[in-house]
Amino acid sequence: MKKNDVVELTIDGTTSDGAGVGHIGGAAVFVPGSAVGDRCEVRIVKVERSFFRGKLLRLIIPSPDRREESCPAAGKCGGCVFQHLTYEAELRQKWERVRDCLARIGGLPVTPEPVQPSPEVRHYRNKVILPVGERDGRPVIGFYAPRSHRIVDIRGCEIQNPGDDALARALLRYMEESGVRPYDERSGKGMVRHLFIRRLRSGEVCAMPVVRSGRLPETERLCELLLEAEPGLRSILLNRNDRRDNVILGERCELLWGREYLEDTLCGLRFRVSPRSFYQINTPQCERLYAKVREYAALTGRETVCDLYCGIGTIGLSLAHEAGRLVGVEVVPEAVRDAKENAARNGIKNARFFCGGAEDFAEVFEGKLDVCIVDPPRKGCDGRLLDTIARMEPERLVYVSCDPATLARDLKILSGKGFAVREVTPFDMFPRSAHVECVALLVKGENG
Repeated sequence: MKKNDVVELTIDGTTSDGAGVGHIGGAAVFVPGSAVGDRCEVRIVKVERSFFRGKLLRLIIPSPDRREESCPAAGKCGGCVFQHLTYEAELRQKWERVRDCLARIGGLPVTPEPVQPSPEVRHYRNKVILPVGERDGRPVIGFYAPRSHRIVDIRGCEIQNPGDDALARALLRYMEESGVRPYDERSGKGMVRHLFIRRLRSGEVCAMPVVRSGRLPETERLCELLLEAEPGLRSILLNRNDRRDNVILGERCELLWGREYLEDTLCGLRFRVSPRSFYQINTPQCERLYAKVREYAALTGRETVCDLYCGIGTIGLSLAHEAGRLVGVEVVPEAVRDAKENAARNGIKNARFFCGGAEDFAEVFEGKLDVCIVDPPRKGCDGRLLDTIARMEPERLVYVSCDPATLARDLKILSGKGFAVREVTPFDMFPRSAHVECVALLVKGENG
């Protein structure tokens, strides 16, 4: 088979990024936008050594899992890969992915619990980062097309807040009025790279353009346009980023208007949230996930709890009133500052927070560790951290993960260090995307 050949396929599986998979002569053909059960006509667009990539041309017999796509950006941007599936089918595919990772990567005899569905499937995101580029000599803002850095100018995205469109248009108007150019990642020239928007359940909103170093002209006019677009704005900042890689946010934030942080309520507590601090993007589902963490932690009021990769302290502080002592560790200084402030504003006096790498937490920890909670980035836990956790022998370990593959890898390592994996519960934190969050419970002892 060669490029541009047209073949008929039956889709019988999916990849980790949501593409359908069919087979020709024992070789896999990956087809974005297809569904398990589709009989379809596919054009081969790329020939690899052991597999092919295809483009869906026509449905011959559609899968019963299909639904009519409801987002105007469906198929244009690279964000939502499950717009064409019923929600039940999406949840089933996410469960199967978690199951397969636990078995194939982890070698674990653990069947995951059913995926907990999101209370909201539309307009659930409380944060969005929109790339800014140029087309036909004019600035554009939107999302990247699949497998490219070509920006698709999108309005009415189904998973972000409808009010975000107005802020995006305000930034474009400012750029056209002032003559400020978008950043070109190939040449390194231009100024504006992204627009960061955070919109919390409290109603407070932060708008933060991400720019290169240098003077941005007429910032008063920028603020005026953003404030006209969004009455809920409480914070307008500039983030400066001179890096030439794919890191989006730089370390320097400059306040243009309002205050440097937002405030929100989560699990009955009040939180201060700085722009560079991690905060779960699906607030109602986050509260359900934290309830599962609380269940797995099984605190009685006497335990010492360590919350690693703690961010602004949301998980740990939501448990602090049930613990004897809480220690949080986080590498982002602004997040640690927020965590300390959040403990104070909620009257929590049994919590201490330290700035540093999670793998070094033993250096700031004193006494016996009863319960350890980890919520690492997508790459999972550092090997040194897993060694340290095993050495400190907590009775319970609660692992929150946004990637089933790295979760399974780390659970396998921990299983070899004296922990038993008792239960894994997936949560659909990111409807319509291929991502799935999990919470795992491990207990000390080979046999649990």
